[in-house]
Amino acid sequence: MEHSSAHSHSHAHSGHHHSHVPKSIRYERPLWIALGLTGLFLVVEVIGAFWSNSLALLSDAAHMATDTLALVVALTAVRLSRRPPDARRTYGYVRFEAFGALVNGGLLFVVAGYILWEAWARFRQPQEVASGVMLTIAVIGLVINLISMRLLYAASNESLNIKGAYLEVWSDMLGSLAVIVGAVIIRFTGWTWVDPVLAVLIGLWVLPRTWILVREAGHVLMEGVPKGFDLPALQQALLTYPGVTGIHDLHVWSLASNTPAMTAHVVVDDRIDTDAACRGLRELLQQHFGIEHVALQMEYGHCGGESCSTAAHFR
Repeated sequence: MEHSSAHSHSHAHSGHHHSHVPKSIRYERPLWIALGLTGLFLVVEVIGAFWSNSLALLSDAAHMATDTLALVVALTAVRLSRRPPDARRTYGYVRFEAFGALVNGGLLFVVAGYILWEAWARFRQPQEVASGVMLTIAVIGLVINLISMRLLYAASNESLNIKGAYLEVWSDMLGSLAVIVGAVIIRFTGWTWVDPVLAVLIGLWVLPRTWILVREAGHVLMEGVPKGFDLPALQQALLTYPGVTGIHDLHVWSLASNTPAMTAHVVVDDRIDTDAACRGLRELLQQHFGIEHVALQMEYGHCGGESCSTAAHFR
């Protein structure tokens, strides 16, 4: 058992001989372009909302403001991800994207609450709306949103933070369409109540998507099992590896939305070569489960008073 600790010590650190900094930063330029367009139009839309006295346009402007912030946070996350691990943050700054997504989701909830409150006031006391200005601003907003969506689409499936920005721009695009329809209706019918109704619908439309984003970000921050992972299957794959007699202290979590990590204590037969077993297990985890950040502690014998094969049993 004396040589077991030596093996354990050497393999416990074997998963950290590589950098956690992304190999390439592919999406910074589209983010900068989208931020420039969105930020510029935000100013125009806020001015237009007060000029036309349109709550629906103000609702859309509020969403555009969160779009802008989402892009700023996404860009900051991209920049920070270039910084290497240090003595204080051994994984670097990859988790910043989850914090950013959580902040964006929280702001969307606040914005939706304000819009609903203001809409209730306008139902009780309708106000005049300049439908021509409302229509013009909404059309420009629609074009800006479509361009931004195109720029962000490629990265939206690879980063939780950029996904958050993409979802906000997507919902804002639908908001722009709604404002266009509302402006046309008000112009030809004079039904000013359509404006607060649209504002409420825009707010309610984005809330379920916001909750999904907040839930995903919270799951990453709580170090939950990555989405789509079959933990029992992973455990079984480890247990069926030749020479492995038990698994305990198995943990799988996300460093970021697409960066899974894992640690485990692996109990092996006394006759097995632990170096070869460790290499084989790491290859198995990388090829079949996509986990590159792995720390395995190889142990001989048993893991205490309970069966090692059931110490990390998941259903």
